[in-house]
Amino acid sequence: MRWAQIKDSKGSRAVCFFEETVYELPAKLSPLLNFYSRFRLNFGDPKNAVAILKENGATVMGHGEELWNSLPFIRPLDKPGKIVCAGLNYRDHAAEMNLEVPEHPALFAKFPNALIGPGEQIRMPADDGTGSTKIDWEVELCLVVGARLRNATEEQAFEALMGYTVMNDVSVRDWQGRSSEWFQGKNWDAMTPFGPVIVSPDEVDPVAGLELVCEVDGVVRQRGTTADMVFTPAQLLSYISRFMTLEPGDLVATGTPAGVGLSLHPRQWLKPGQTVRTRIEGIGELVNVCSEAGAL
Repeated sequence: MRWAQIKDSKGSRAVCFFEETVYELPAKLSPLLNFYSRFRLNFGDPKNAVAILKENGATVMGHGEELWNSLPFIRPLDKPGKIVCAGLNYRDHAAEMNLEVPEHPALFAKFPNALIGPGEQIRMPADDGTGSTKIDWEVELCLVVGARLRNATEEQAFEALMGYTVMNDVSVRDWQGRSSEWFQGKNWDAMTPFGPVIVSPDEVDPVAGLELVCEVDGVVRQRGTTADMVFTPAQLLSYISRFMTLEPGDLVATGTPAGVGLSLHPRQWLKPGQTVRTRIEGIGELVNVCSEAGAL
């Protein structure tokens, strides 16, 4: 089952795709997270979810993958609560940076001000000395929490997953390196695309391996597999829940594979006007254009 939000002349609303059918949720069930949180315990078999959708006024928009992929997707969640990110969680990325694989997850926080959705511009910093020109790409699998988690086992953590989406953890490298904390290089306004859809855990298996790809102006910069993750999605959620309560709608970004611009010789950075495509097998693709430098 896939979940998303769209916006057109009729306004914003949630949609869902199951067994080749596209369902449109009425306004009373939007935003998506409110509906999912209210009914998730009753879903069980995805067919139960469809029954619940219909009972609450959802209608059929049409059928087929082509229709689903043509929808005007916006960010799948309006304003996530917490955004927790795992660094150095791919063995090949740690190797390219000449760093040891962490013994425990290397975590940092991101805030909602950084997020943008499909098709939105990546807001490039000013290049006049007050901002930066060292802007890097990072395709990441992002977990969407669907139920409250506190001190959860890995099995409980997996059961609480709403699903997976795509994130591009665009990073301002020189600011990231100003201190031992990465925070200031990861929280610039409107620089982190996520979406376009949320895919339920029964449809894809990151532990078995999903291909992740990042392209810049058609040039493949990253191509990896989620099978290379050091800590699995369930392990990350369980670990975080030991010290922090996770709530429905929280996001957990799970790290990036090798190929970031910081690792290249010579180093490569994103530039205004470039098009960045980040996609994950079985989930979807984000397409975002870098704005002019210093755009508001």
